[in-house]
Order: sequence, then C-alpha cells, then structure tokens
Amino acid sequence: MLKIVKTENGLVRGLAGNNARISVFKGIPYAAPPVGRNRWRAPRPAQNWDGIKDAFSFAPISIQDTPGLGDDIYCREFHVDSQIEMSEDCLYVNVWTPALSESDNLPVLVWFFGGGFQWGYPSEMEFNGENIAKRGVVVVSVNYRLGPLGFLAHEELTKEAPEACTNFGLLDQLAGLMWTERNITAFGGNPKNITIAGQSAGGASVLSHLTSEKAIGHFQKAIIYSGIIRNPYTTDDFITPQPLKKAQALGKAFFDYLNVTSLEEARQLDALVIRDKYAEFAASHPRFSPCIDRHFITADPFRLFLAGKHAHVPLLSGNTYDEFPSFIEAPSQEAFLQKARTIFGAKTDAFLAFAQAHTKVNNSFYAPCRGIELAVKCAFAHNNADSYYYSFEADIPGSDNPGTFHSVDLWFFFETLAASFRPYTGRHFDLARQMCNYVTNFIQSGNPNGPDHDGTPMPEWLPYRTDAQNEMHFTKDGCRPDVQHLEFYDFLIDCMREQNQTICKQDFNPYLSS
Repeated sequence: MLKIVKTENGLVRGLAGNNARISVFKGIPYAAPPVGRNRWRAPRPAQNWDGIKDAFSFAPISIQDTPGLGDDIYCREFHVDSQIEMSEDCLYVNVWTPALSESDNLPVLVWFFGGGFQWGYPSEMEFNGENIAKRGVVVVSVNYRLGPLGFLAHEELTKEAPEACTNFGLLDQLAGLMWTERNITAFGGNPKNITIAGQSAGGASVLSHLTSEKAIGHFQKAIIYSGIIRNPYTTDDFITPQPLKKAQALGKAFFDYLNVTSLEEARQLDALVIRDKYAEFAASHPRFSPCIDRHFITADPFRLFLAGKHAHVPLLSGNTYDEFPSFIEAPSQEAFLQKARTIFGAKTDAFLAFAQAHTKVNNSFYAPCRGIELAVKCAFAHNNADSYYYSFEADIPGSDNPGTFHSVDLWFFFETLAASFRPYTGRHFDLARQMCNYVTNFIQSGNPNGPDHDGTPMPEWLPYRTDAQNEMHFTKDGCRPDVQHLEFYDFLIDCMREQNQTICKQDFNPYLSS
C-alpha cells in the first residue's frame, strides 16, 4: 500500500481506510490559502513544505451557513455535524487509492460536490471514496469556495484581474483538476484517464468544464448527476449563468450592504462577518453563483453544449425521478392558455394536442414533466461520443416518505448506504452495488457495462441515441434497461433545443453586456 507519497509541494503520509486495502490522504493543499490579498482572486500555487505532512484529517470546509442546524431533509440526511470545522483557508483535496505502487496507472475520478454553490463539502459521509477505490479507481475530491467568497463579481475585481474577475469556485475546481493531472501518478493514477464528476451544482460545474477552453483537455470522461437543470417552459432557469454586468451590480449592492466603499475594505472584513451579512442579504437578493465572465464561462454552458462547443467525451448523466419537476404555473385555465401561447408561439396548438399538457397538480400547476430528464436527453443529441442516460426510481424508506428526492442517489452511486439513517434492506444494497459497478466501469473505460461481483453479467446499458432512446432505470426491483419513446417528451425536447439554439445563433453580446 502507498502510505507516503511525494507530491509537487512535498511528502504526504496517508492512513489505511476502513478497508485496509485502501490508502486515504486527506487535506492535501492544492493551492495557497485564499485569504487576505488572495480573497477574491484566482487560486495561487500552494507553498512547499519540509518533512512529511500527515494527511490524516479532512481540512476545514468552505465558509457557509453552519451545517446541521435545521430540520430540513438535507440536515437529517447529510449535514449532521454542526461542530464541523470551517475556514476561509479551504483549498484542499482528498485522495483514496488502492494502488500498490506509482506504476499501477489506475483510472482517476475527480469529484465536485453539490449544494447550489452555497453549501456542501467533500467530507460529507455519502462521498466516502473507499467503495469506488476498491474497484480499482483513484478517487480525488476537491473542495472549493462557495457563495460570496466563491462567486462575487464587482467592477473593482474586473479592473484588478479582468481574466479572472469572478467564478473563483470554478477556478478552484480547475486548479484541483490540474493538480490531479500533475500529481496523480504518485498515487498510482493515470493522468490520461481522468473522469470529472459532480452532482447538482457539482454537475453544473462539470457542464461548465465541458464547455470551457481552460478545462478541455484535462479530462477524458464526464459524469453529471442531476446537474443539467433546465425547465422546458423557460429559457432563464435559476442555474443559468447571469451576465457579468448583472453580477457586478449584485456585487455592488452587497458591498453597500456590508457598508464598505472599496474592495480593499471588503478584504479586511472577517470571513464570518461576510457570511452572516450574506445570509441577511440573500433574504431579499439573488445569491452569488457562476456568471458569464468572458474567460472561464464565455456563454451559457448548456447552450454552448447544444451548439457543439464542448469536449466531445463519453458522458453519463441522468436524474432522480421525483426531483425538480417542471410545470406551467397558472391560476386558471385561461391563464394557462395564455402562458402556453407565450411559451410555444406557433407550436401552441401542437402542445395543447397532448393530453399531458392538460394534466394539473394542486389545481395550479399544468403540464408536469421532468425537466432534468429533458435537458439531459437534449444535450446527448449534440455529443459526438457515447452518452448513457439513467433514471433513479428506487423506493426510499423512512417515515418522512421522501420519494426519490434530489441527492438521495448519491448513497447508491458511492455505495455508502451503510452510513445512512434510513432502514435500507438487502435489495437496496444490491442496487447500490450494481450502480457503483456501472459508474466504476464507466470511469475505467467510458463504458458502464461489465460483470457483477459474482461474475454474472449485469443488465446491458446501451448508449442513448435519438434513434435508439436507451435508458437504464434503477428501481426497487433492480437495474432495468428500457427504450422510452414519449411523444410529449420528444416534443418538449425539440422545443427546448430550438429555443436554446436560436439564442446560440445570436450574438452572445447580450449575455456579456446586458
């Protein structure tokens, strides 16, 4: 087992994991602390150290609201430790490796956590990389800056560093990815076989890397869990990056709220003061998130993807069945028809011809559909490499009857169900094992197929194509391949494509300057 590894900055010592076949290295710095003058700057190189650095514990999480204080589903499910250490000094990676030597040349997974670009951290218990690593993969999880410290935009920042004026959290991820590329051989990994992956905001981050010239070429495959978040009934979703000038105006409003008159003053504030004032500010303002900075993000990544301006690499993506349903909200039938005409224009009659268009939920939500599923399939049509679609539909136990809520599939993909409080039974563990098998096979070769633990073949998962809509459904009865063809969904996908490609064909200046 590898226990002492030489990185570009110095030696690190790891420990055996719960599985003694795995060596775990926690809290390795990949960049200089983003504090003082480095606050709101692109990540700087990490400093060298002498001797051997013990990499035994996770580093502090990024500045964010204290986890575990509420009673929402995510505090019950994942964020259970309100005493977890937090610091602005947070740019660290963690590595799980099964390698016996530097020459093992194993495939590599680089993981970006989710949380709306506001919350989350690599040490969440569902992200334990051991069960992926035991299948022959080196796992790297990257921490990055969040909220106002990760995504503030301001005119002063643009003047100071126009090429890296915002999106610091994404630049952190890129720095972590490039650190992996430079250092992973020492951990037994193959720097030419890297898969980037993330869920929710982490998945949206992967989409940004897929469409950024600064990131393309530093990975060979991608996984996006529940991260292509779009609504077929609007072209301006909450995940859509905003124009730089709009983000700068929000930054100015935040400085005013902080009662500072300059970037220099803002850099002198305590990070926890910024956090607490931001919580107040966010009650009446949008939150800070990625914007179109003209350098890392040159335009909306989803629209760039539909225009073919992305890394054409093997892609695995999908959604949980119940998460983020899309509707047309209207108080009456007349209001619904008016909204439908606004959305679909000349195609309104075709839309209204579908019975699904007239389905109502709670009397005011019309035409329900799964927007993430539509967006993923819309994107797949523009990827010149094999793409694999999944739908997670397992029964999730618990007195709260949560359904397949957003993020619950992470327990299964990482095969970490044993850490959950929910009363999972044997078939859930069987499903998790197979889901983790599929993902690990994909990380290794770009193809999820292969045998189960006992050597028997798992159900074949075929690539999704517009002429063969192959899917994999993860259900209470196990893994079930299927071929879906819903005309209503086909119609919505075509409309989504046309709406976004029309914008793609336009000059992107409105997104840069308005």
